[in-house]
Amino acid sequence: MSMAQADTVAFIGGGNMAGSLIGGLLAGGFDPTAIRVAEPNAEHRAALANARPGIRVTADNVEAASGADCVVLAVKPQVMAEVAAGLNALPDGSVFLSIAAGVTCTRLATWLGTDRAIVRSMPNTPALIGCGATGAYANPAVEPGQRALADRILHAVGEVVWFDDERALDAVTALSGSGPAYVFLLIEALEAGGIELGLEPDVARRLALLTAHGASRLALKSDDSPGVLRTKVTSPGGTTEQALGVFEKGGLRELVAQAMQAAAQRSRELSGE
Repeated sequence: MSMAQADTVAFIGGGNMAGSLIGGLLAGGFDPTAIRVAEPNAEHRAALANARPGIRVTADNVEAASGADCVVLAVKPQVMAEVAAGLNALPDGSVFLSIAAGVTCTRLATWLGTDRAIVRSMPNTPALIGCGATGAYANPAVEPGQRALADRILHAVGEVVWFDDERALDAVTALSGSGPAYVFLLIEALEAGGIELGLEPDVARRLALLTAHGASRLALKSDDSPGVLRTKVTSPGGTTEQALGVFEKGGLRELVAQAMQAAAQRSRELSGE
């Protein structure tokens, strides 16, 4: 979906996630001359300019952000206070879109200035290949058009789910934000189990990866719930039933729930720091 060419987007920070968002926007037909990127590293600036002809790159955050319809805050949480405070003098009119984990809208408003239009989002690493799952929250100052612009930007790297309560982003962090690591752990375990059963390591890894990929695609395309799909591949007295019985006896569901509670709690702690 292409955006109106009147929209200008400034990225503060030109790292991997910013690069993916820019790539997604350009693939969707967005005018490269309406994209600005502020990146302190000269080497990174040159690489961005070479990779994305037409975009404007600078070392100056204020220069990039001035007059932009949306300012994407794509810096690490630990430098967000300094970066946001440096944008405090900008006139109102922009919506600020943060992709930094654990930084609340309240804290951003403290640094940027009160009554700023702020969208807080929680993307995940599959966004780097356009398969992201992002949770988003807009504070009360965000106008409908600003939210639509933020939504289009985030949609450039995958699917977006909006929430009316910012606290829901702690649960989003525990599920989709940290979730890729849980899947990688399961793939690791499947690979190790295959090797233990006598498969060559490269074969075990490929089968584990293809199985996780295929199961996810099947679940996405199916009208059946994951529980129904699981039941369909579990023949009574068969091999799958034996394996699932071990998972259930070992308390896999409870363990996953505990892990997600721990992640959500840490997200709450980071939001308060």
